[in-house]
Amino acid sequence: MTARQISTTLTSPDETCALAAQMGAFLHPGDVILLSGGIGAGKTHFARCLIQSVLLEPEDIPSPTFTLVQVYDTRAGELWHSDLYRLSGPDDCVELGLTEAFETAICIVEWPDKLEDLTPANALHLILSDGDQEDVRILTAQWSDPRWTAMLERLIA
Repeated sequence: MTARQISTTLTSPDETCALAAQMGAFLHPGDVILLSGGIGAGKTHFARCLIQSVLLEPEDIPSPTFTLVQVYDTRAGELWHSDLYRLSGPDDCVELGLTEAFETAICIVEWPDKLEDLTPANALHLILSDGDQEDVRILTAQWSDPRWTAMLERLIA
Protein backbone atom coordinates (compact mmCIF):
# COMPACT_ATOMS: atom_id res chain seq x y z
CA MET A 1 0.00 0.00 0.00
CA THR A 2 1.26 3.43 -0.91
CA ALA A 3 1.40 6.01 1.87
CA ARG A 4 -0.66 9.13 1.31
CA GLN A 5 -0.67 12.48 3.11
CA ILE A 6 -2.82 15.60 3.11
CA SER A 7 -2.77 18.70 5.35
CA THR A 8 -5.21 21.43 6.21
CA THR A 9 -5.28 24.48 8.45
CA LEU A 10 -8.00 24.57 11.11
CA THR A 11 -8.54 28.18 12.10
CA SER A 12 -10.46 27.64 15.36
CA PRO A 13 -11.48 25.02 17.91
CA ASP A 14 -14.97 25.10 16.32
CA GLU A 15 -13.51 24.27 12.91
CA THR A 16 -11.50 21.42 14.45
CA CYS A 17 -14.67 20.12 16.11
CA ALA A 18 -16.67 20.32 12.89
CA LEU A 19 -14.07 18.28 10.98
CA ALA A 20 -13.96 15.66 13.74
CA ALA A 21 -17.77 15.36 13.70
CA GLN A 22 -17.78 14.98 9.91
CA MET A 23 -15.20 12.19 10.18
CA GLY A 24 -17.34 10.46 12.79
CA ALA A 25 -20.06 9.88 10.21
CA PHE A 26 -17.70 7.66 8.18
CA LEU A 27 -16.44 5.37 10.96
CA HIS A 28 -17.15 1.66 11.40
CA PRO A 29 -15.90 -1.05 13.78
CA GLY A 30 -12.30 -1.89 12.88
CA ASP A 31 -11.42 1.72 12.07
CA VAL A 32 -8.46 3.10 14.02
CA ILE A 33 -7.59 6.79 14.28
CA LEU A 34 -4.21 7.64 15.76
CA LEU A 35 -3.92 11.17 17.19
CA SER A 36 -0.44 12.64 17.57
CA GLY A 37 0.82 16.07 18.56
CA GLY A 38 2.33 17.84 21.52
CA ILE A 39 0.58 18.54 24.79
CA GLY A 40 -2.14 21.10 24.12
CA ALA A 41 -2.20 20.47 20.36
CA GLY A 42 -5.90 19.55 20.41
CA LYS A 43 -5.89 15.74 20.38
CA THR A 44 -8.44 15.35 23.17
CA HIS A 45 -10.60 18.19 21.79
CA PHE A 46 -10.68 16.45 18.42
CA ALA A 47 -11.50 13.09 20.03
CA ARG A 48 -14.29 14.55 22.20
CA CYS A 49 -15.97 16.18 19.21
CA LEU A 50 -15.75 13.01 17.15
CA ILE A 51 -17.12 10.88 19.99
CA GLN A 52 -20.00 13.30 20.70
CA SER A 53 -20.96 13.14 17.02
CA VAL A 54 -21.54 9.36 17.13
CA LEU A 55 -23.02 8.87 20.61
CA LEU A 56 -26.57 7.60 20.97
CA GLU A 57 -27.12 10.04 23.86
CA PRO A 58 -24.90 13.05 24.65
CA GLU A 59 -22.64 12.49 27.67
CA ASP A 60 -19.53 13.90 29.29
CA ILE A 61 -16.36 12.80 27.49
CA PRO A 62 -13.51 12.78 30.02
CA SER A 63 -9.90 12.62 28.93
CA PRO A 64 -8.65 9.05 29.35
CA THR A 65 -5.24 10.27 30.58
CA PHE A 66 -5.69 8.56 33.95
CA THR A 67 -8.27 5.88 33.12
CA LEU A 68 -6.24 4.95 29.99
CA VAL A 69 -9.38 3.80 28.11
CA GLN A 70 -12.97 5.04 27.94
CA VAL A 71 -15.49 2.88 26.08
CA TYR A 72 -18.67 4.26 24.50
CA ASP A 73 -21.70 2.73 22.80
CA THR A 74 -22.31 4.60 19.56
CA ARG A 75 -24.69 4.31 16.64
CA ALA A 76 -21.78 2.76 14.67
CA GLY A 77 -20.83 0.25 17.39
CA GLU A 78 -18.45 0.24 20.33
CA LEU A 79 -15.84 3.03 20.42
CA TRP A 80 -12.65 2.95 22.47
CA HIS A 81 -10.88 6.22 23.31
CA SER A 82 -7.44 5.60 24.75
CA ASP A 83 -4.57 7.77 25.91
CA LEU A 84 -1.27 5.91 25.97
CA TYR A 85 0.85 8.77 27.35
CA ARG A 86 1.48 7.08 30.71
CA LEU A 87 2.20 3.62 29.30
CA SER A 88 5.71 2.26 29.02
CA GLY A 89 5.29 0.37 25.75
CA PRO A 90 3.37 -2.10 23.60
CA ASP A 91 3.02 -4.80 26.28
CA ASP A 92 0.88 -2.38 28.31
CA CYS A 93 -1.30 -1.81 25.23
CA VAL A 94 -1.92 -5.55 24.88
CA GLU A 95 -2.89 -5.75 28.58
CA LEU A 96 -5.49 -3.02 28.00
CA GLY A 97 -7.09 -5.14 25.28
CA LEU A 98 -6.35 -2.63 22.53
CA THR A 99 -5.19 -5.16 19.96
CA GLU A 100 -8.54 -6.95 20.19
CA ALA A 101 -10.45 -3.67 20.12
CA PHE A 102 -8.65 -2.71 16.88
CA GLU A 103 -10.56 -5.56 15.21
CA THR A 104 -13.99 -5.13 16.81
CA ALA A 105 -14.44 -1.45 17.72
CA ILE A 106 -13.80 2.04 16.46
CA CYS A 107 -10.58 3.09 18.20
CA ILE A 108 -9.22 6.58 18.80
CA VAL A 109 -5.71 6.46 20.22
CA GLU A 110 -3.84 9.45 21.64
CA TRP A 111 -0.04 9.12 21.91
CA PRO A 112 0.06 6.16 19.48
CA ASP A 113 3.88 6.01 19.43
CA LYS A 114 3.56 3.69 22.46
CA LEU A 115 1.99 1.05 20.19
CA GLU A 116 5.26 0.57 18.31
CA ASP A 117 4.88 -2.57 16.13
CA LEU A 118 1.25 -3.07 17.27
CA THR A 119 0.18 -0.06 15.15
CA PRO A 120 -2.52 -1.29 12.74
CA ALA A 121 -1.48 -0.98 9.09
CA ASN A 122 -4.96 0.27 8.15
CA ALA A 123 -4.98 3.12 10.71
CA LEU A 124 -5.54 6.77 9.88
CA HIS A 125 -2.82 8.87 11.52
CA LEU A 126 -3.79 12.46 12.33
CA ILE A 127 -1.06 14.81 13.49
CA LEU A 128 -2.08 18.10 15.09
CA SER A 129 0.44 20.91 15.41
CA ASP A 130 0.29 24.57 16.39
CA GLY A 131 -0.36 27.08 13.65
CA ASP A 132 0.88 30.65 13.46
CA GLN A 133 -1.87 32.00 15.76
CA GLU A 134 -3.15 30.88 19.17
CA ASP A 135 -6.16 28.72 18.18
CA VAL A 136 -4.91 27.71 14.72
CA ARG A 137 -3.92 24.07 14.21
CA ILE A 138 -2.36 22.30 11.27
CA LEU A 139 -3.86 18.85 10.78
CA THR A 140 -1.83 16.39 8.72
CA ALA A 141 -3.47 13.09 7.79
CA GLN A 142 -1.34 10.09 6.81
CA TRP A 143 -2.70 6.74 5.62
CA SER A 144 -2.02 3.84 3.32
CA ASP A 145 -5.36 2.01 3.40
CA PRO A 146 -7.44 3.20 0.41
CA ARG A 147 -10.54 3.18 2.65
CA TRP A 148 -9.54 6.62 3.97
CA THR A 149 -8.83 8.29 0.60
CA ALA A 150 -12.37 9.23 -0.45
CA MET A 151 -13.32 10.48 3.02
CA LEU A 152 -10.23 12.67 3.35
CA GLU A 153 -10.42 14.05 -0.17
CA ARG A 154 -14.06 14.96 0.48
CA LEU A 155 -13.50 16.53 3.92
CA ILE A 156 -10.06 18.15 3.56
CA ALA A 157 -9.45 18.81 -0.15
